[in-house]
Amino acid sequence: MGVGRTGLLTLAAALTVGCTAACTPETGVGTGVTPTPLAATATATGPAAESPAPADGPRTLVEGLEVPWAIAFLPTGEALVTERDSGQIVQVAASGRKTEIGTVAGVSAAGEGGLMGIAVSPEFERDKQIFVYFTSAQDNRIVRYRFDGALSAPEPIVTGIPKAGIHNGGRLAFGPDGYLYASTGEVGDRGLSQDRDSLAGKILRMTVDGEPAPENPFGTLVWSMGHRNVQGLAWDESGNMYATEFGQNTFDELNLIRAGGNYGWPEVEGVAADDRFVNPLVTWSTDEASPSGLAYADHAVWAAALRGERLWKVPVTPDGAAGRPEALYEGEFGRLRSVATAPDGSLWVGTSNRDGRGDPKNGDDRILVIPGR
Repeated sequence: MGVGRTGLLTLAAALTVGCTAACTPETGVGTGVTPTPLAATATATGPAAESPAPADGPRTLVEGLEVPWAIAFLPTGEALVTERDSGQIVQVAASGRKTEIGTVAGVSAAGEGGLMGIAVSPEFERDKQIFVYFTSAQDNRIVRYRFDGALSAPEPIVTGIPKAGIHNGGRLAFGPDGYLYASTGEVGDRGLSQDRDSLAGKILRMTVDGEPAPENPFGTLVWSMGHRNVQGLAWDESGNMYATEFGQNTFDELNLIRAGGNYGWPEVEGVAADDRFVNPLVTWSTDEASPSGLAYADHAVWAAALRGERLWKVPVTPDGAAGRPEALYEGEFGRLRSVATAPDGSLWVGTSNRDGRGDPKNGDDRILVIPGR
């Protein structure tokens, strides 16, 4: 098991982190579950980082965004960026040119809800389809659009995902299998995570029409369960799937996702001595992470930390083992929400300082570019 503060943290030390440090809406309210203590130190297994962070530090690509939540790349190399609170989708070029392409109808932005995930069809050059995840007045939902320079032909493909002021999940991404994955939160109703019939507190896997994908473990949209609030999804070159998850009072998590896996919430937070549940690869204290977006590049997954105000680099092996986490850019750019790997190998990272919990600086929110090696 891997742990944060300087890359290693004992479970005993972590258990002293109390509600005083973590009882914000982002990490939950102080009615938590105490994780099962272990005698041994929980550390990440696998190699240390192969190389340090890129020597060329992050540069600002574009400024003046309003809570950028997700980044998805078009085949042209330009990116579509969602703004959570405005409901707008912005197209951003590698030159920094910013173009507002439209507002998603029906977005109800309140609390942690609003316009969140976005994914571009793997067949975009043929079908011109993009997908968005947003909070409406009634629910969280996934809507398919046609995008050919402008948004058109909206079609809801999944509706009825529970919504609330907190824990709405919201990440969308196509996996290497060509199917669309979505992360949902338990919206503060903890029991929904263990309810296999609920769409809350899950990772979902679907066709582009919103139907359960073939070989889903329960014959429904549900791919994995027992999640509190997943906001990051990524795959490595071997097809391993990773997800970041907000903890409550003590442990945030990086998980290796398996079909049908139960990741324990609310029965456990962090590592459990219970083989009904899948243990995390890495845990962090909630004050050093609150991990949202996730990307894979250079044999590592990169997790954007909100409360932790840093970018975590976690090396991973082809068999899905995690090495020692490394904290980068701590406190330099404020809250980090989104991270995505660009076609040229660079990382695009979005700040989230205008979300009501940050300390906005002149130019926020922004997208930063970290050059690839």
